[in-house]
Amino acid sequence: MPEIDELVRKGQEHLRVLMGGGGRDRGGDGGGRGPSGGPALTRGTVGLGLVVALVLWLFASLYTVRPEQQSIELLLGDFSEIGTEGLNFAPWPVVTAEVFDVTTNRTEEIGVRRSGGDNDGLMLTTDENIVDIDFQVVWNIKDAKNFKFSLRDPDAAVRAISESAMREVIAQSELAPILNRDRAAVEARVKELIQGTLDNRESGINVLRVNLNKVDPPSQTVQVTDAQGNTTAVSVVDAFRDVQAAEQERDRVERQADAYANRRLAEARGESAQLLEAAEGYRARVVNDAVGEASRFEAVREEYAEAPEVTRKRLYLETMEKVFGDVDKIILENNQSGTGQGVVPYLPLNELRRNGGSN
Repeated sequence: MPEIDELVRKGQEHLRVLMGGGGRDRGGDGGGRGPSGGPALTRGTVGLGLVVALVLWLFASLYTVRPEQQSIELLLGDFSEIGTEGLNFAPWPVVTAEVFDVTTNRTEEIGVRRSGGDNDGLMLTTDENIVDIDFQVVWNIKDAKNFKFSLRDPDAAVRAISESAMREVIAQSELAPILNRDRAAVEARVKELIQGTLDNRESGINVLRVNLNKVDPPSQTVQVTDAQGNTTAVSVVDAFRDVQAAEQERDRVERQADAYANRRLAEARGESAQLLEAAEGYRARVVNDAVGEASRFEAVREEYAEAPEVTRKRLYLETMEKVFGDVDKIILENNQSGTGQGVVPYLPLNELRRNGGSN
């Protein structure tokens, strides 16, 4: 068919022009030109084209996975295997590779009022109060395969699951603790619920933390009438903040009281321990003295059993020495009538010794 032959011929001519071929063609003249005057297609040109195509194919098939990344390989769109760290080969286009950065922290803001949208941070507590919450969920990828195939829109899934978990926790809590001291507990509980739900869906997402940026009553103003009938507009937020300030002051005073009680208790325990140690020392000293006296008495008893008269006289003299050793003495001599009127002069050695020591 002449039409087909003409199409084939034109295609060959265009291919020769694109490949930049030279030399003689079977249908050309001796000048190395094709029938239309274009460059002829030679073996060298074809080889060069094949080399270029091979280089481009290798460039498209080789890829690198860094330590902070994970990769998956798809065989005709279906999961094939997980790439390893370093240089990997995925023969394109049969096998394609996708690389995910698994260390980058991704953030989802929930409860922040957006233009033209509702505030999804208004939530109901268990004591039927409304609280306005803005919180942040920080997450990253822990399994590239599950992250690729389990969720169609990971950001929307994290947002929906996080909002649901926060509403569940707030619905089980009262308003006052949420506004004051239970923020850390709420964050931990919400993080646990989000991670559990994502793990059940095999999402490949790891929740790093949940941050409560704002926890306030709703921005409303109420009319308050006092005893005199005067009506005043009062902000709900300001009233709750006053309550928070009062509770914080109460907590501060309680901490001071606890610190004072602990200090006094420690001092009392120290004094008690000191008294116990002193009593124990006194008891040990008295017991030791008694044991020593008993030992001395036992020694004297043994000596008395061996020489009663000598021991009795020695004890008498030792006792007299203890009694009269440090007192002033006057010696009277008994006369024949036994009235003791004669005074015996003596040299006061003890007084001289004391006077000499004082000088």
